[in-house]
Amino acid sequence: MLLEGQTALVTGASRGIGRATALALGRAGAYVVINFRENQSAAADTLEQLNKDRARGELVRFDVSVEKDVEDAVKKIVDARGKVDILINNAGITADNLLMRSKSEEWDKVIGTNLRGPVLCVKAVCRGMIRQRYGRIINLSSVVGQTGNVGQSLYAATKAGILGFTKSMARELASRGITVNAVAPGFIESEMTAKLTEDLKEEFRRSIPLGRFGSCEEVAELVTFLAAPEAGYITGQVISINGGLYM
Repeated sequence: MLLEGQTALVTGASRGIGRATALALGRAGAYVVINFRENQSAAADTLEQLNKDRARGELVRFDVSVEKDVEDAVKKIVDARGKVDILINNAGITADNLLMRSKSEEWDKVIGTNLRGPVLCVKAVCRGMIRQRYGRIINLSSVVGQTGNVGQSLYAATKAGILGFTKSMARELASRGITVNAVAPGFIESEMTAKLTEDLKEEFRRSIPLGRFGSCEEVAELVTFLAAPEAGYITGQVISINGGLYM
């Protein structure tokens, strides 16, 4: 199997793209550490499905925006597993609103999870990856970080920040055999898009050349490819998966 013997940490893996990615990595042979912050039952469902797929993993609860929590969690994983080979920075939140109506505490929460979180997680795992001269880091961005969007300045700012962070870390870590890439999904069928009205969904579909939303599983397969040893010559890239919405 592609990832046999490797340990993968997936943040925000209780639902959506994170859940699908955890399951895809498990099917590829990785031992998957499923991170969550609040929804333990959903995270447990992910682990249960992982076990049904005859894959292995565990739950680790921590807040990606809190440095000590991240450091302690990574130390626990390394003490138990010996290493972290793959890091998927997927945890993210939104606080959609026009800038003039947004509150400073909303900025703090969104930036803390979406941008500070990946920075802390990469910092925590990269020392071990450097020692073993191998690692795969994939950061989840968004098409909104490439195009911007009305009412999503907070979210767009963090997802655009991920792109610069990804490219910088790719340069810093390349000499140690560590690749760092970003995946930028467009409209994906998820709990978030499920809240949209049918009229709004249809309007969005008309703007997508392929005429449909993507699936979490499609994003997960792309992430799994980038996490594999065979993707070792791909680094510093932003790979869009958006049905042609942004080219």
